[in-house]
Amino acid sequence: MSVRFTVTPTRAEDVPGLGGDGAGGGEPGGGADTGDVSAPTAAPATGDTAGAAGEPALDRSQSSITGEHIKLLGNHQEKDVAASLSDDHMGSVYGDGNLALFEEELETRPKVSLLLSRMANYTNLPQGAREHEEAESVGEGRRGGPRGPQMGTLVGVFLPCLQNIFGIILFLRLPWVVGTAGVLQALCIVVLCCSCTMLTAISMSAIATNGVVPAGGSYFMISRSLGPEFGGAVGLCFYLGTTFAGSMYILGAMEILLTYLFPGMAIFRWGDVNAEMGNMLNNMRVYGSCFLLILALVVFVGVTYVNKFASVFLGCVVVSILSIYAGAIKSAFAPPDMPVCMLGNRSVSAEWYSECDKTVRRGNLTVTSKLWAHFCPTNLTCDPYFLANNLTLIPGVPGLASGALAGNLWSRYGERGAVIEGRGLPSVGVRDPPTNDMPYVYTDISTSFTLLVGIFFPSVTGIMAGSNRSGDLKDAQRSIPTGTMLAIGTTSLVYITTILLFGASIDGVVLQDKFGGAVNGTLVVGTVSWPSHWLIVAGSFFSTCGAGLQSLTGAPRLLQAIGRDNIVPFLRVFGRGKGNGEPTWALLLTAAIAELGILIASLDLVAPILSMFFLMCYLFVNLACALQTLLRTPNWRPRFHYYHWSLSFLGMSLCVALMFLSSWYYAMAAMLIAGMIYKYIEFQGAEKEWGDGFRGLSLSAARFALLRLEEGPPHTKNWRPQLLVLIKLDEDLHVKYPRLLTFASQLKAGKGLTIVGSVLTGNFLDSYSEANAAEQAIKALMSRERVKGFCQVVVTGRVRDGVSHLIQSGGLGGMRHNTVVLGWPTCWRQSEDPRSWKTFIGTVRVTTAAQLALLVPKNISLFPGNGDPVPEGTVDVWWIVHDGGLLMLLPFLLRQHKVWRKCSIRIFTVAQMEDNSIQMKKDLATFLYHLRIDAQVEVVEMVSDRAGVGSHRAARVATPCCPTSDRPRPDRP
Repeated sequence: MSVRFTVTPTRAEDVPGLGGDGAGGGEPGGGADTGDVSAPTAAPATGDTAGAAGEPALDRSQSSITGEHIKLLGNHQEKDVAASLSDDHMGSVYGDGNLALFEEELETRPKVSLLLSRMANYTNLPQGAREHEEAESVGEGRRGGPRGPQMGTLVGVFLPCLQNIFGIILFLRLPWVVGTAGVLQALCIVVLCCSCTMLTAISMSAIATNGVVPAGGSYFMISRSLGPEFGGAVGLCFYLGTTFAGSMYILGAMEILLTYLFPGMAIFRWGDVNAEMGNMLNNMRVYGSCFLLILALVVFVGVTYVNKFASVFLGCVVVSILSIYAGAIKSAFAPPDMPVCMLGNRSVSAEWYSECDKTVRRGNLTVTSKLWAHFCPTNLTCDPYFLANNLTLIPGVPGLASGALAGNLWSRYGERGAVIEGRGLPSVGVRDPPTNDMPYVYTDISTSFTLLVGIFFPSVTGIMAGSNRSGDLKDAQRSIPTGTMLAIGTTSLVYITTILLFGASIDGVVLQDKFGGAVNGTLVVGTVSWPSHWLIVAGSFFSTCGAGLQSLTGAPRLLQAIGRDNIVPFLRVFGRGKGNGEPTWALLLTAAIAELGILIASLDLVAPILSMFFLMCYLFVNLACALQTLLRTPNWRPRFHYYHWSLSFLGMSLCVALMFLSSWYYAMAAMLIAGMIYKYIEFQGAEKEWGDGFRGLSLSAARFALLRLEEGPPHTKNWRPQLLVLIKLDEDLHVKYPRLLTFASQLKAGKGLTIVGSVLTGNFLDSYSEANAAEQAIKALMSRERVKGFCQVVVTGRVRDGVSHLIQSGGLGGMRHNTVVLGWPTCWRQSEDPRSWKTFIGTVRVTTAAQLALLVPKNISLFPGNGDPVPEGTVDVWWIVHDGGLLMLLPFLLRQHKVWRKCSIRIFTVAQMEDNSIQMKKDLATFLYHLRIDAQVEVVEMVSDRAGVGSHRAARVATPCCPTSDRPRPDRP
């Protein structure tokens, strides 16, 4: 089917006869010959949709199919397109006249073919890189187009994800997790965590392929899907998580360095058993700070050099993992000689003995061993458990064929300071528990399934390492899904197989030993490696260095993207960078925050904190994908098709479950931080319109609510004044009586519906810009007076007609006004122009015909402002006729505001000569009691009609606090 579109201008000045001095040359107000105007026609399109060629090429709205892509072209591509073209080329491009009707539009409306060419050749360089290269080309002559870091899937996504996932946990904590939780529960932990990240990767792939993803990857996806408030809150939390991840990797590297590589480098030497851990932490703080400085300097050099280092480090990771598989296979027929000394079923630390025996032969003599001296300092004081049990040597790595898997299937959780014990070994029990000065191997922390989940989860959180560096990718839409999911699949397979290998080849006593004390201080994962444990020690050290570099590379770019968006004002300075786009200031802040994590100095304490931040980020990535899918927004067209909203909701559920499963108080703290950042961004007014999913959800919810309100009139309990405030503008389009809006804000206190309407006289086609200016002026005043509502300005030939239109058509569906607020006409007796009081009378008649309530504040300029609370006084209500209780409700609503809170209420009513004034007062007091309104009741006895009018006027003048609200009797409130 072929569709043809006819494009015509929509601006008044573009149409001959309507503009002041338009191209048509017509007189103002005069008509134009339609034959002189040619309607350009776009080329016929075959297929789904043919785009209108007359749209502005640089339209920033999301209404255009290409608007979202053009917004990403950058400021350097928003320059005048025609300025870069020669006159001849300009003629060839615009000579057909199919793009605009007038000459002035040719410079802002380029040809569609040129627009599509620019989009197809789009390259997203880091900010400043293009300008830096152009500046260099000035001195060196004309060169080719600027070329930035053009990374593919392997180098840009797969390798960074692989390095962050294969971080410190695999080499330092995974064997300990297997030994403590058992093989079965360890597999459950891995399956839970990897399933969460895989589901998140599916949602992330759908979002990443729904348009171009610039620098800031994960932050961009969340903010453009959920709005600036959620994007800023979750983006900053993810930034903190990525920064602390760098701290965790550095702490892991220092643990390997000081425990396994060069123990002699320790500045703080070990004392007794109690001071050993404190000295270790101090050493990690000193060396970790120095190592952080070195890595920060490497990152400062540039992303290209980081990738060169990363390739070397990743090679070490791959070699280390291969050595684990080779050593496990070799152990099936040639287990390594790795004996472990056991006293009964208790493991003994290798640093306290040279022979695992109570006595040893020294020539012809039998003497006590070194262990005897530790357990029996004197002949009178000897440990009873030592005397009752024998010392034996067991193989620490029995091998795959030994059947060790059956003994490692089940968990061995324990309290802090407990002795690591083996299963199936003979032991004579002793009632007295061992003290911590005995040469046993002790647990350093209390363990549970939830704790291990929190410690292990950071080992699967590298899935966004590629998206964080999406500004350096050649094709982010293709590279991010492919590289991320391949990395998750690869690492999940490695984790599952290594758990099985550890459980089948290493004894449970060694697996529970976090620091390898039972095997002479050897890295536990190194006991099963081949050809030497030094290979895996060095490989794990370099892998943690690479993961730290990746974190310190991604975190500053994430902060730079947040700073450039200017949604958090105090982070604006971190959006700047060097000439080539490197985020210098963001790197400095990242290094400072990472130093805080290093000062914690405990890998096991930092890991659960990371889990909370990453899980929260993954939660909102899944939420964004689910929202976009369910709302079916026209802009939601991802190239990645293997997603579903149910998978996203399953991923959300897993994230929430893992957050509270790991640590409920850490989860609450992370949510509190995100909530505070959200409210700060909302309070600062993040004026960003990104077409986010929550806005679409709000539109859907508003539509649903409006349809529900149409089902019937509101119940009496739910009735409240829904105001239509009619205001007058002066010649400068300023509100003539701004206290009307002040009164409305005090009466409503932000609740219910408030519509502020005004009328301009004239022709709408001529006064469109004036109406827009008037609307902006009214909105500015509403913001200052804190009036939460809507503004509507109409242009008509007569004010009375405009007011009638506002009263008839204001609101939408069930959200319509039921009360009109209109100022009392001032000086209408002295005015020679009868239109003032005629307009007022006409408004009263229209309001009465529409069966609406009418509030007419008199002397509105004397009413107190929002910043002028009334210290004392009364709100007087003259209840002359029964109105359904509206006059009773008004002072109650006013007293809810801080300005009127200290005022009391007085209710005046008039008694005729035949009425019982005492009974009337009692009845009115009872009526107010049932209305739950505290007020003083006064009955004015009227002797004659003239006296009643005089007393009424006197009472109105004597009102000290509040003016009276004059209101005709409505048919219904």
